[in-house]
Amino acid sequence: MVSNETQSSGIGEKIRAIRDAEGLSRTQFFELTGIPAGTQKHYEMGRREGVGSEILLKITQHPRFAKYTLWLMTDKTAPQAGQIAPALAHIGPESTESDHSEKQTG
Repeated sequence: MVSNETQSSGIGEKIRAIRDAEGLSRTQFFELTGIPAGTQKHYEMGRREGVGSEILLKITQHPRFAKYTLWLMTDKTAPQAGQIAPALAHIGPESTESDHSEKQTG
């Protein structure tokens, strides 16, 4: 099932959210994607609009960021298919699982 649980935001905000969720600096993100730090900064700060397909492909085709493809392109998630939003990736850069315990308390 696909959910619409995330709010729409600009592509620059999404790039920043991905970097933050993965704990990456702009330099580290560049090393993984080839997207220059200056270009990232312009997108993240809203100075550049209309991200081209080359930039999107550099992000979505990298194995570490593939889990964000659906969210990046459509604002939707499908956790059962491994497609999450960065807010759900707070437990670490390699995980696509929720860290909520199934234990009941009280």
